[in-house]
Amino acid sequence: MKKTLLSLSLALASTSTVIHAAPTDADKYLAQTEDEVIEWRRHLHQNPELGNREFETAKYITAHLKSLGMEVETGIAHTGVIGFLKGGKPGPTVALRADMDALPVTEEVDVPFASKAKTEYNGEQVGVMHACGHDTHVAMLMGAAQVLAEMKDELAGNVLFIFQPAEEGAPDGEEGGAELMLKEGLFKKYKPDVAFGQHVTSSLPAGVIGYRSGPLMASSDEFRINVKGRQTHGSRPWGGVDPITAAAQIVMGTQTLVSRQIDITKEPAVVSFGVIDGGVRNNIIPDSVYLNGTIRNFDMDNRQEIFKRLKTTAELIAESSGAKAEVEILEGYPVTSNNPELTEAAIPALKAAAGDSKVMVIPKITGAEDFSFFANEIPGFYYFLGVTPEGTNPATAASNHSPRFYVEESALKVGTKAITQLTLDYFASQNTQ
Repeated sequence: MKKTLLSLSLALASTSTVIHAAPTDADKYLAQTEDEVIEWRRHLHQNPELGNREFETAKYITAHLKSLGMEVETGIAHTGVIGFLKGGKPGPTVALRADMDALPVTEEVDVPFASKAKTEYNGEQVGVMHACGHDTHVAMLMGAAQVLAEMKDELAGNVLFIFQPAEEGAPDGEEGGAELMLKEGLFKKYKPDVAFGQHVTSSLPAGVIGYRSGPLMASSDEFRINVKGRQTHGSRPWGGVDPITAAAQIVMGTQTLVSRQIDITKEPAVVSFGVIDGGVRNNIIPDSVYLNGTIRNFDMDNRQEIFKRLKTTAELIAESSGAKAEVEILEGYPVTSNNPELTEAAIPALKAAAGDSKVMVIPKITGAEDFSFFANEIPGFYYFLGVTPEGTNPATAASNHSPRFYVEESALKVGTKAITQLTLDYFASQNTQ
């Protein structure tokens, strides 16, 4: 259950009422970390590791946090690292999160610190690259940790630094990520009041921040359907049960789930098939066909309704032709939804970091994020930081997860300041109540 915010919007409803905590000190320390953040990012970029295997990344982060004198825990959700900074004055606890893992992608960006790493993934040798920018997230949070540690005595509250593994998903057969951190008792132990997180994107110019109140990113769920018939010769379809025609009807029938059965005035949704696999020869009707796809949605009630209707549709269509459909739904990440009051309160901090003209509301994103698990437990706010360099059109820039994904590093000082200022402003707001 989400906690209720303590009248945060009253304290931070507009730029005229916002209180920035010690901005001069923060700016001084931020300026001192700019070069280090880039240095840390380049090291991490050159040494990427896949989810639940971020061993060296965890050591690198741990050494930094310990050098700042804070309490450090390691081995959380396999490789996660936690830093806890106790402020000099009583107050709430703010959780700040950065994800650590890279992707099985071979880098094609021509930079001196490009990744040459290789590893085994699903039985194959693959390149490894921070193609989604998690290296920048870690570096910026390391920078924020350094700034806030310098200001420790002034802080009216505590900061929980969460360096999370396996955001891109745990290896097959393993648990991981934010869900496992919570399952192991992270929030029960530290009891944070709010959580902040950020993600770099090629969809915005460098230094521009995009945010949205309420649902920001979709839930992401996988479905698998095995359509079972009875094999026969292609010249005698009546001699068996054809799972291919049944599967084709299931594909077409499920297209009406969203367009005819779900109230899309509430929130949009998408059901997509990515795999159809069945048969080995042109004149043999096979025993079975395998279907595999994804469901994206922005409303948790709609999510459950889609699950139910997908199962019913597939099973009854198959039954109508004498076949049988076995439907499995693998629940992934929930909807990432920003708490409205916390979002409103965050705007002044974002503008202080990026400038008034470089903070904007962005459309919903059908990608998914496991920060959603944190934001389902406590009020959360998640936003995007543009990293596409000037002169490059964000609409055509290589996207996150591309081997050509490129980060304009000048944006990192904006992200470091934003996550720091969000923390300071939240402490200041709670102090005025």
